[in-house]
Formats: sequence, structure tokens, C-alpha cells
Amino acid sequence: MAEIAALAAPGVRELQPYQPGKPIEELEREYGVSNAIKLASNENPLGPSPRALEAARGVLADIARYPDGNGFALKSKLAARHGVRPGQITLGNGSNDVLECVARAFVTPENEVVFSEHAFAVYPIVTRAVGARAVVTPAVNWGHDLDAMLRSINARTRLVFIANPNNPTGTWLDRSVLEAFIAGLPSHVLVVVDEAYFEYVTEADYPDTSRWLDRFPNLIVTRTFSKAYGLAGLRVGYGLSSEAVADMLNRVRQPFNVNSVALAGAYAALGDGAHIERSVHTNSEGMRQVVSGAERLGLEHIPSVGNFVCIDMGRAAAVAYESLLGRGVIVRPVASYGMPNHLRVTIGTRDENARFLEALKAVVELGLAGLK
Repeated sequence: MAEIAALAAPGVRELQPYQPGKPIEELEREYGVSNAIKLASNENPLGPSPRALEAARGVLADIARYPDGNGFALKSKLAARHGVRPGQITLGNGSNDVLECVARAFVTPENEVVFSEHAFAVYPIVTRAVGARAVVTPAVNWGHDLDAMLRSINARTRLVFIANPNNPTGTWLDRSVLEAFIAGLPSHVLVVVDEAYFEYVTEADYPDTSRWLDRFPNLIVTRTFSKAYGLAGLRVGYGLSSEAVADMLNRVRQPFNVNSVALAGAYAALGDGAHIERSVHTNSEGMRQVVSGAERLGLEHIPSVGNFVCIDMGRAAAVAYESLLGRGVIVRPVASYGMPNHLRVTIGTRDENARFLEALKAVVELGLAGLK
């Protein structure tokens, strides 16, 4: 029989599997440490809303039944929240599921997909999985260069991915520049604005692009319950778009792609604004704590408006990462994003941040940081 790899689609053969953050259980097993903390996957350190937990538990007795495949209740609540019609919403098994639906519905091997250097790893995955050509534009100050992205668009371009704020860099685009970019796109190009960290951003000029859907029929906005809402383990996200776009996405969306526990938890989470306020406050305070602590150690960072920050560890980033693991602290190396000198650190609770900074200080004292 032919070699299995030769039977795979060409785009798939070029891919590497997505590497998630190291689980706590794996660290404790491999390094023999206990009481480890994980600051690697941009999860909410406060966990989910108590209302979401109660709602999730309430549907467990019925998990022998399939969930509502159309997600009527959650879509209705999201529609009221965003001022759109339920037919403009596409539910996903996490927002990355929606990103994949976009590629499958609209992109062919004859097309090109544009995204920035240092952008979210799912963009190249879904692009190459459908056999399209990825066009990666150089970043400016670790963020999107919208002029370069616009110049890269041609007749073959079908899709542009923009993360705002961007993961893993935490950089963001303000209202005027992003609005002008979308307005300047030709009609044959769709644009996804990935707003996974929307709830955490407190900058006054940060745009809510869901308000632009009536003006831009080629716009798709994605959001998630995995970050500020603290439901990463349930995997539920959504896309907002025109009804025509959502119709195409729902044609390729897998049946029952959002489970009943996730639907119930997300619905309840939307009603707990106080939990989001606490989460944002914890993140804002924690960001100041981590950034000021890193600066006291002489380490530079990329300014971030998400719930994470990239710290420059110089040429010793990989060694520093291992050293932190040995101290029971999991952060995220981002060499695969073209950032070999940085470690991405999720903002945790005050105690978790303090423990990370204590471990980081020990790393710096070993002389592992700042090697240029």
C-alpha cells in the first residue's frame, strides 16, 4: 500500500499539529512537582460564572438526548445582545470551529488567504487544510500592517483573517484604521475579525466590529466563551455576519457541533455581567502586576490589551521556559509563531502572578534571561 502520508491532501501534509499549552497533570507527572500553576492558555483564572456552572449541571440528566442542533435559545440571547437577527449567528465548537467553517465554505485551492505574521495558529491550519495559498504579511511592531495586507490582495484573494487583539502578541487595531481597511476591500474578499479577547479590552478607541455588519456584507466577526466567560472546557463560540454568509457557514457546520452542556452554560454566562466585570478587573490589575514585575527584572514586553503578555527572554527563552516548568509554572513558548525570544504569560490571580514573578526572578538570577 502507498505510504499513508502520500494519500493525504497536499495542504494537510504541510501542516504540523496544533500544540496546546502543557496540561498541569503532564507537568506534575514529568517533573515530579506538585501545586503547579498554568499560565499558558489564556484561560480565565476566576473560572466560569456560578450561574453557568449551575446551568451546566442542570442539563446533565438529559445528555442521552441530542442537543438543539440550531441552538435556538443561545442564538436568541446573542441576537438580543448584539442587535442582530438569529439568522446572522453561526454557533461553533469554539470560535476556531467557525473559522474552519469560513474556510470550508468560501475558500478553494485556487484562492489565497491573507493574514499577518505572528497571527493565531488556526489561520494557516484552516487555509492549508482546504488547499489554499497562505499569504503572510510582515508584522509592524508585532502587530498587523494593514497597508501591507491591502497591497497583498489580488483577484485570487478570497479571505482575510484579522485578530483584534492579536494572539499571541496582544497588539490591537483602533476603530479608524480597521474601519478604513474593511471599507477598502474589494467585494470578492471576505474578512474575519477574530475578537476572542473582546471583553478584556478597555481601550476607548477599540472597535466593536459587530456594529458594522449592516455596512459591510463581507464582514464576519467571531467571539468565544472560552476566554473571559471561563468556559474553555465546554468549547463554544460564535460568528456574526450577514444572513447570506451565515447560511453558507451553516451548510458546512457539523450537526450538533455545540453540545447541550455548552449551550446551557453559555446561555447562563451571558446573563452574569458581574462575573465579566470581576474578570476584567482581575485581568487589569494582574496585567499591571506582571508587567511591573517584569520591568523590575529588566525584561521588556510587548504591550498587550488581552489577558496575556509576551515577555522578551532573549536567546535563552527556551531554556527559561524549561526552568520555569521545573519550578511548577507553565507559560507558553511562542517560537512557532516566529517569536523565539518571547514567552507568552497568561494573567492569573494575584497569587498566581506573584508565584510566576518569583520563579521568573530565579530564572533571571541564573543568568538565563536577556541573552541577545
